[in-house]
Amino acid sequence: MQFQDGDARFVGAVAGDGRLRRLRGVESVFAMAREAADGGAALADVVARAAGEAIEEEPLFAQGKVLSPVDHPEPARMMVSGTGLTHLGSAQSRDQMHADDQEAGTLTDSMRMFRLGLEGGKPSPCEFFGAQPEWFYKGDGGCVVPPGADIARPAFAEGGGEEAEIAGVYIIDRSGMPHRIGFVLGNEFSDHVMEKQNYLWLAHSKLRQCAIGPELLAGDLPRNIQGRSSIRRDGRTIWQKPFLSGEDNMCHSIANLERHHFKYAGFCRPGDIHLHFFGAAALSFSDDVQAVDGDEFVIECPVFGRPLVNRLRIAKAVRGRDVGVL
Repeated sequence: MQFQDGDARFVGAVAGDGRLRRLRGVESVFAMAREAADGGAALADVVARAAGEAIEEEPLFAQGKVLSPVDHPEPARMMVSGTGLTHLGSAQSRDQMHADDQEAGTLTDSMRMFRLGLEGGKPSPCEFFGAQPEWFYKGDGGCVVPPGADIARPAFAEGGGEEAEIAGVYIIDRSGMPHRIGFVLGNEFSDHVMEKQNYLWLAHSKLRQCAIGPELLAGDLPRNIQGRSSIRRDGRTIWQKPFLSGEDNMCHSIANLERHHFKYAGFCRPGDIHLHFFGAAALSFSDDVQAVDGDEFVIECPVFGRPLVNRLRIAKAVRGRDVGVL
């Protein structure tokens, strides 16, 4: 986890007993990961060498010192992207959104894409690429808010709802090779009301803020992950639903999603960070729930430690910008 104390930053390794091991001489996960990637070292070894004194977690959360578990000193060099239709729940939700536009008995584009994943999303060891997944751009590092912070819904937006997802975090080494740093729990907040009107507006609906954390899981992702997503309003839970993730519950392998993302040379620029969402399996929007100003999104998953909690704030005025002529 990453924290800020005044002007100083530090990183802590989770000890599992409500305490952290503060990492000596480490100010960011980015710096630590770059050292490991460029030096050919294992991230676990870098952490082990830097592990210092034990400190309590709870005061850091209570004092609002928690940062997102990864960021970039130049936010424009952190790409936030994702893929959908990777879980059965997401395919059902998307199919419901767009079924009204289809003739009876025909498959929606969403369901056709999902079936491509079922048939070829987990390539055999003798193949490199499997079926190509859906892909979207979400923004740069400026769209990522830390745990506990507000998620802003723009005034021009037509809706705004949570998407409980797992995301991969990557750094590009000095030779242009991507390396996975680890995995995070995320809220890939999107405008489903806009998307429902026309699936070609999916690109617009994704250009929203998101949140990740508070912890980063290094190492392999468990194959079967169980979590819960909920919305609290005025201290009361108004909606909740379990979700499943991990490769046992996906139609694409993590490796296939990664290979398709990093096949583009422009995504392999040395020194960049990538945050890539792997898709959602449960949405409150699918249950006709509309989040309102002040609602709290709570995403819990034991594998990732503490829950990710963020409050929704809806902007009151549209910020329009005319384009000047030089």
